[in-house]
Amino acid sequence: MNPTKPNNTFLRYLFLFLWVFLSMEVGLGQKQTREIKVGVVLDLETTFSKICLTSMNMSLSDFYKEHPNYQTRLVFHVRDSMRDTVQASAAALDLIRNEQVSAIIGPRNSMQAQFMIRLANKTRVPTITFSASSPLLTSIKSPYFVRATVNDSSQVKAIASIFESFGWRRLVAITVDNELGEGIMPYLSDALQDVKVHRSAISPEANDDQILVELYKLMTRQTRVFLVHTDSRLALRIFQKAREIGMMQEGYVWLMTNGITHRMKHIDHSLSTVEGVLGVRSHVPKSKELQDFRLRWKRRFEKEKPTLRDDPSAFALWAYDSITALAMAVEKAKFDISLHDNGRVSSKNMTDLGNVRVSPYGPSLLKALSEVRFKGLAGEFNLINGQLESPKFEIINFVGNEERVLGFWTSSNGLVNANSDKTRSFGPVIWPGKSTVVPRGWEIPTNEKKIKVGVPVKKGFFNFVEVTKDPITNITTAKGYAIDIFEAALKKLPYSVIPQYYRCESTDDDYNDLVDKVYNGTLDAFVGDVTITAHRSTRVDFTLPYTESGVSMMVPVRDNKNKNTWVFLKPWSLDLWLTTGCFFVLIGFVVWLFEHRVNTDFRGPPHHQIGTSFWFSFSTMVFAHREKVVSNLARFVVVVWCFVVLVLTQSYTANLTSFLTVQRFQPTVTNVNDLKRNGDYVGYQHGAFVKDILLKEGFDESRLVAFGSSEDCNALLSNRSIAAVFDEIPYLRAILSQNCSKYVMVEPTYKTAGFGFAFPKNSPFTGDVSKAILNVTQGAEMQHIENKWFMKHNDCLDPKTELSSNSLGLNSFWGLFLIAGIASFLALLIFVAIFLYENRHTIYDDSEDSVCRKLTSLFRILNEKDFKSHTFKNSAVHNVSSPMSTHYTQSPSAVQIAPRPESSSQNREFELRRMSFTPSEEGFITQTIHHEDEATSIECRVEK
Repeated sequence: MNPTKPNNTFLRYLFLFLWVFLSMEVGLGQKQTREIKVGVVLDLETTFSKICLTSMNMSLSDFYKEHPNYQTRLVFHVRDSMRDTVQASAAALDLIRNEQVSAIIGPRNSMQAQFMIRLANKTRVPTITFSASSPLLTSIKSPYFVRATVNDSSQVKAIASIFESFGWRRLVAITVDNELGEGIMPYLSDALQDVKVHRSAISPEANDDQILVELYKLMTRQTRVFLVHTDSRLALRIFQKAREIGMMQEGYVWLMTNGITHRMKHIDHSLSTVEGVLGVRSHVPKSKELQDFRLRWKRRFEKEKPTLRDDPSAFALWAYDSITALAMAVEKAKFDISLHDNGRVSSKNMTDLGNVRVSPYGPSLLKALSEVRFKGLAGEFNLINGQLESPKFEIINFVGNEERVLGFWTSSNGLVNANSDKTRSFGPVIWPGKSTVVPRGWEIPTNEKKIKVGVPVKKGFFNFVEVTKDPITNITTAKGYAIDIFEAALKKLPYSVIPQYYRCESTDDDYNDLVDKVYNGTLDAFVGDVTITAHRSTRVDFTLPYTESGVSMMVPVRDNKNKNTWVFLKPWSLDLWLTTGCFFVLIGFVVWLFEHRVNTDFRGPPHHQIGTSFWFSFSTMVFAHREKVVSNLARFVVVVWCFVVLVLTQSYTANLTSFLTVQRFQPTVTNVNDLKRNGDYVGYQHGAFVKDILLKEGFDESRLVAFGSSEDCNALLSNRSIAAVFDEIPYLRAILSQNCSKYVMVEPTYKTAGFGFAFPKNSPFTGDVSKAILNVTQGAEMQHIENKWFMKHNDCLDPKTELSSNSLGLNSFWGLFLIAGIASFLALLIFVAIFLYENRHTIYDDSEDSVCRKLTSLFRILNEKDFKSHTFKNSAVHNVSSPMSTHYTQSPSAVQIAPRPESSSQNREFELRRMSFTPSEEGFITQTIHHEDEATSIECRVEK
């Protein structure tokens, strides 16, 4: 027997015991691991999101590989936002409501983030973004929004240092027309206080033609320094189109902001499109960990996405660091896992906001996140007020396929050269066109076009157009309503046009000969108060009209002091008066029917009841009804009727005011035929256009008086030299703006085409200026121009106001009467039903009473007081408990009691009432109350 065998057996059992013990320990440790749900909202079909999601998964595996003893484990629940703002919000709502996530990573851009931030603030679920950089998101002021990326506002001082270094004084910021582009502009303007900044906004859905139109417009300006702040894809298209039209040549300066600079190499691997461009980007320090991560990431990404080839950008590094920070914060927060399962909502409706829970551990997680400090792949991770600490910025110059670092900018040291910390200037820069000469930043545009514009010399109506010539410099200037609209339209063209104005005089004040100067090539355009006519359109092309069209008549107004005696009846039509009166009677009857059995205010002799009912109904017209209403049905009817009366009275007041005003401002003439029949003189402005219309209408030429200005017109009308004025509506409005209380426009209106600008036949300016006029007239700029030249009196009446007022008819208020009628009918049905139910013994009595007798009995009951009502019960109880004087009769079975009234009103109520008590066989006393004026009796049984 081998003596060592027992020892070997013992060792085997010992090893087995240790192995079981360790397995149990490991199992217990695994059981203590808690899963924390984290939502991820990304545009999963984009390459950008795929890159960042790979980094996030690697961060999760790397972190728990280094920290196996952590008791918490993050578990991702990924949702696709599908490049849509609404879908991103719905995804976040679904994650919070149905998955009950503890935090959300995302979204991809700033547009998707706004609702998610507000949702996070409401539910206390921290939302961590590594790519939404717009400063506008900070203005929402949500403590549960964590920006683990660089805020766009932090780079504007670095851009300002570049401008200061080269001395540029003008900038055009080409931004995307959304929250991303809008957010940086206030900070950029503040940082570049000595630089004139213009913004050029391009829609994120803009096609290539729209981008070209905007670039052509920028090419015509003097500024040659452009800053691009859009998403990376749109920025690449802008640079491609700029290179096509020659805006990437010598003399131009192009800069890119942080997000584009980081992404440009990933979307344009050759970098030839952006050669010579400067870029600002946050500094990512080199490290062994970063180098190792890039190699591992590339192997994993190529394995997961074999069709894609790329490298992790700075956003992928921020995504990696965000997951690391969240995993550290979750472990530090010490969540109670039981809180995860409480209050789980079973509904799957992703848009049900009512069931969205409030996270019980959001504040602790937010506090833990704010205390996380570590050195990540993208640099130091340190959150200050929910924002990543402002990093060091690099100034990049794209040369060939390289990204040359020219310098660095920090908040403490400012701009320094990359090769020498002591030098605050850049090294050699390769500018667009491979030039080494520093651009001046502005140039005189070489493709501006100067055109000769004719302007009419007028004798009046200078608010439309006025042309002056400086006798010293011999420079012609023009101003007025038409000139402002013309120049506003030129500013909206995609190219620069400089107008040179020329004085144009006409002997007979007819613009036909002036328009012919455009026809024969003397002028490139004719601008002013030029009416579009068929004759002129055969010789030149007109733009779209910029004024209201038509020729109308203007006459003086008179104050009619002798008002119509019966004008107070005119606001309502006859059918409305009759219907209102009938409803007053109906409401009075219904209220009386509900109240006279339970309310002493509606009782008494018949004539008194009728008068009270009518008085109550009509007093609601001024809300002066003083009779109390105790029945709920009556109250319901009165409430509805008071609303109807309120609407009726207010409408009557408004229409009566209108009638009185109309009577005051009556035109002296309302018919053209009256002018012709009476042989009145009428006025027209110098020129053959309106005169021809009057002659065609049959006016005698000897009765036509010409005037040249609004002052002349006012004088002719004031001294009654003319009875009316015929002119185009814009001129009449100009006169009314100065004399609005004296004149008014009336019918008829003769159709014309309005005012337009004249260009030669087939001129390319015609269509472009017409489109620009539409932009001007449909915007707020048009209102400013009109207020500048015409609105001199704020108390002027609207000349469009018709001098007629129509009576209000039943068709305007039939809905109100229908409501009142239905309310009264329903209340009446309820009353009848209750009354018949309470008196069913009278209807279904087995006696042989006839129907007539039963109806008579019902009407008698209907006319009696309802002593079951609380209004009479209170009085009865009060009187029974009050002192009484008792008179005994000779019969021992009956006792008469005369109540002692406490007041005069009670005396009137009970002076005719007799009360008698009669013993009964059951041991009760039967009380019979007789009311002499109504022949009623009520019996009740009282214990002895």
